[in-house]
Amino acid sequence: MANRIWGAALLVVLTLGACLLAISCKGKSNPAGPGGGADVTINIVAEAGANSYSPSPDTVSVGQTVAWHNVAGITHTSTADNIGIWNTGNIANGSTSAAIQMNTPGTFGYHCTIHPTMTGILVVQ
Repeated sequence: MANRIWGAALLVVLTLGACLLAISCKGKSNPAGPGGGADVTINIVAEAGANSYSPSPDTVSVGQTVAWHNVAGITHTSTADNIGIWNTGNIANGSTSAAIQMNTPGTFGYHCTIHPTMTGILVVQ
């Protein structure tokens, strides 16, 4: 009888552990997380205009991930000119954005929403 109770308790504990693990991973389609593990990292150098991102243009393959690393001294963003494709949100000096997976082929212009004259080009092929 005691063995059945311990066996049932062990089964409950294992089931709860598996459920907690599944819940903690839910919605995390980007295993790289913020600032790490991207296939390609583009630097934000903020020289104004087309030289604000380096390299620019940059080319990646469909399915690769891209992150932006800010070395420019103040907060910037990387935001696709076509609304909704990507927006890193604010990236503080010295920080790196979350890796963003590029799933649509094409040539995409992007800019800093804080400083709209800062522009870049990303080619996804």
